[in-house]
Amino acid sequence: METPVHTLSELFEQLGLPSGGDEIERFIASHRPLPPGQLLADAPFWTPAQAQFLREEWRDDADWVPLIDQLNERLH
Repeated sequence: METPVHTLSELFEQLGLPSGGDEIERFIASHRPLPPGQLLADAPFWTPAQAQFLREEWRDDADWVPLIDQLNERLH
């Protein structure tokens, strides 16, 4: 298995969110569960810029995708 290019902490930094381990866990706990079928980027808690980043990275199959998938799973 390949080593991820980025960490979940780096994804949170990229999104402009607190990126410490406890902060990430609090974010996930306070925003889950997302309704079944809701796309991660369409969640109501993202700013327009954050949602755009998630959509573009997903569309471009960028190296952030494994972490976006991980965050999506944890929030659902």
